[in-house]
Amino acid sequence: MPSSDNASDIDADASTTHLVLIPSYNAGGGLTATVRGARAVWSPVWVVIDGSTDGSERAVMQLAESDAGVRVFVLPRNQGKGAAVLHGLVAAHAAGYTHALTMDSDGQHPADRIADFMHASIATPAAMVLGNPIFDENAPSIRVKGRRISNWWTRFETMRFDRAHRIEDALFGFRVYPIAPLMDIMRKSPWMRRFDFDTEAVVRLAWRGVAPINIDAAVRYFDADEGGVSHFKYGRDNVLLTGMHLRLLCGFVLRLPMLIGRRLRA
Repeated sequence: MPSSDNASDIDADASTTHLVLIPSYNAGGGLTATVRGARAVWSPVWVVIDGSTDGSERAVMQLAESDAGVRVFVLPRNQGKGAAVLHGLVAAHAAGYTHALTMDSDGQHPADRIADFMHASIATPAAMVLGNPIFDENAPSIRVKGRRISNWWTRFETMRFDRAHRIEDALFGFRVYPIAPLMDIMRKSPWMRRFDFDTEAVVRLAWRGVAPINIDAAVRYFDADEGGVSHFKYGRDNVLLTGMHLRLLCGFVLRLPMLIGRRLRA
């Protein structure tokens, strides 16, 4: 896929193992601000433009021409958040990176926490570092209440009879993944390509034995007057999430005898 990066310049401060990965679709002006915010605290920062039609990728591609710490991939058509993340993971793995911090492109996620999450991952590389969102007063009530239901199901599906492996929030996309196991899981599944990505990724990683580290992080919702952009469709995406949880519930039931046996042997 087309990409823009300045390979002639060397970024001496760039991590060789951990990168920031930002999938973006029609994020408007918030994309450039998000990339600049991430780049101010970490390098490298990779952006995957998921078939955007609003021209938001232009400024970021110009930024990449002068900053070796920024790289941009442009997908020819919109494929969904999970597909965009997978594209970045494959490229990152091929380049030798082991971990990726994903964050939304609209400015909702706290760039000033990137280093904290990365350092937690570096200290415990086998784990996934998950953001536990702290909402401000602008957070839509229906979104906050809806995620409580989804999180309850996630904790049920990942139940291991102990609280040490509890996932506090499965929908917050600000998190650090170990690349190899996530890429392997996604390549074996036809799902996890759209809004179902965030939740199913952490559940299946947990099933694989990747323990979660939960860290609080503030999240901000922007209204339209502030340039806020949301592609969440309540009907469509809630149907998608319901189907996802039905799949995961079936998977949990199949794993239940193993979990009970492990508990009895403990």
